[in-house]
Amino acid sequence: MSATATHLDLTPPPVLKKLSQRLLIVGVVFALISAWLAFANPDQFFPAYLLGFMDWLGVALGSMAIIMIRHLTGGGWGVVIRRLQGAAMRTLPGLSILFIPILIAVAQGRMYPWAMPLASVSDEHIREHLTKHSFITQSYLNFHGFLIRAIIYFVIWNVLSFLLSKWSIEGDSPKARDNSDRFKAVSGPGLILYGFTISFAAIDWIMSLDPTWISTIFGLIILIGEVLSAMAFAVVVERILFDCKPMSELLKPDFVHDHGKWLLAFTMVWAYFSFSQWLIIWAGNLPNEITFYLKRIQGGWGTIALVLAFLGFAAPFATLLSRPFKRDIRKLVWLAVWILFIRWLDLFWIIEPNFSSTFRVTVADIVVSVAIGCLWMAYFFRNLASLPLLPMYDVQAKEVFEHGAGH
Repeated sequence: MSATATHLDLTPPPVLKKLSQRLLIVGVVFALISAWLAFANPDQFFPAYLLGFMDWLGVALGSMAIIMIRHLTGGGWGVVIRRLQGAAMRTLPGLSILFIPILIAVAQGRMYPWAMPLASVSDEHIREHLTKHSFITQSYLNFHGFLIRAIIYFVIWNVLSFLLSKWSIEGDSPKARDNSDRFKAVSGPGLILYGFTISFAAIDWIMSLDPTWISTIFGLIILIGEVLSAMAFAVVVERILFDCKPMSELLKPDFVHDHGKWLLAFTMVWAYFSFSQWLIIWAGNLPNEITFYLKRIQGGWGTIALVLAFLGFAAPFATLLSRPFKRDIRKLVWLAVWILFIRWLDLFWIIEPNFSSTFRVTVADIVVSVAIGCLWMAYFFRNLASLPLLPMYDVQAKEVFEHGAGH
């Protein structure tokens, strides 16, 4: 352990606990309003809840994925934000509980056409599809299968989170051993499991809102969107911490630059997957697949599609090509905030057209997302405040300490 490391106070700044308390208050207020909306207008509440849940679940799962990527690739860029992303990852137990309203929606025959009585499905095309493919509905798209698969997803995610967190916490002890091999042994299979589970979860929770539509690349679009959200959120949090020690001493321009490059890479991959899906479906001109885009370019939804293309990809891509911009956390944070909004907007564009043929933003869409977001961030900042911002005795932490000494 270097002299630089032993003299650093890695205690989280007090501002984290204050943020947690204030966000909890705001979250509870908006949660109460959301509860009223659930009874007053459940048809608007449940789609809004799915939107908010998937948005913040993406930050937690994406953070876990980035931690595993870092363990396989190495680099100080990942160590300096590992506790940030670990705190996000450790919100998965709470998110498992927050999934219950979605189960209630399925049990009550809401939101998902396959869960409704056939006579109550208003879309004639979907009703005909469910009648023709009733075997699939009975064998796969049913409440028991939906529940069992959800339990499997959350068990896998929580087990991965537990192991990665447990070995990371060991790095706070002077007697810590080198867990690098353990991290690698879990991270390799863990990334594969994450890829499979989130792909099937995307099918169950989002794609099955329209059981007539299929896309083999849809799970990857959701996956890369989650990783992009997680990196953008990490940039926002490290900016909050940058004015306080120890982050002001640990976060060097080179690390910020690396985070900016990851944002650029994930943005390009998200655009590539999204464009590939559109190109294949549009070129194939298959009636059962092209309906997805027809719903989302008509009735005002096409404006959102253009915003996603130009302000969700083109603008961030052009901005992130600037090296000085990527090295300045005070500038990069504004783009990170914009990316987080774009991720919410992308999910909004994917989910909401299933419930309205014309563009609309309901009160529930805003209120429920704010409620889940504030409660989630209160949990996140509580987690972040509970551990040192860097595992001082972890051998991987040397990449941050030595980098700082060199500067």
